[in-house]
Amino acid sequence: MANTPLFLLITVLPALTLSVNVKIVNGTEVVPNSRPYMASVQENGKHVCGGFLVARSYVMTAAHCWKDGRERRVVLGVHKLAAKKIGRLRVKHYAVFPEYDDTRWKYDIMLLELKNKVRLSNKVRLISLPERDEDVKAGTNCTIAGWGAKSTSGPTVQRLMEANVQIMDREECKRLWGKSAPITPQLLCAYGGAGFCKGDSGGPLVCDGKAVGVASFFQKKNCNNPTLPNVYTKISAYLPWVYTKISSFLLWIKAIIGRKP
Repeated sequence: MANTPLFLLITVLPALTLSVNVKIVNGTEVVPNSRPYMASVQENGKHVCGGFLVARSYVMTAAHCWKDGRERRVVLGVHKLAAKKIGRLRVKHYAVFPEYDDTRWKYDIMLLELKNKVRLSNKVRLISLPERDEDVKAGTNCTIAGWGAKSTSGPTVQRLMEANVQIMDREECKRLWGKSAPITPQLLCAYGGAGFCKGDSGGPLVCDGKAVGVASFFQKKNCNNPTLPNVYTKISAYLPWVYTKISSFLLWIKAIIGRKP
């Protein structure tokens, strides 16, 4: 599930043999419209990344899903991407976090400002965000979703898939990744019987009804049987920046109170 660029496809350390059992093939198709916050970020009508609606005119995704000079459009409120009638929303502005570093896998978060505000419905809804600097305890059960590949070399899928994962202790995650990637306090790690793959970057890690992470990177060419956990950008570390970008903040807060997937 994630259209992860080559700079995010990390080389596996030969000495690491502990398997964290991350297999997207164990995901299941979601109940249609059960995740109305999900967004498909597309290029030339084709899905390239996931995303999620955090305000009526803003979709959150990963910074590495942006490519200079390439127009992205957003699809909301669909379960099957091949549906006959599908509206692709234009992006007015790409707000990449200022300190994003595409060589060190840091600050991998972006807001897409849509040209027009979307109309909320049972198929299109916002998802709540965590409190500022809120962390997620190791062992917490969470979910991921996306239209990405179900296997390392497989194609992206047409119907939205979901899977259950668990938050991993950050120090353990740091030990496993070693020098291959800097696991900082601004990241979350997850493992379990499923994980994300090509086409899922930018999708949300959802815990207790809130989007707490943005799918960022995974083990190189190994969605099926990786020895390393998936890594997400921790949203709570970036909330001050997010709030400065989202207009009508008070109205946005009112809109998300009590809204859960």
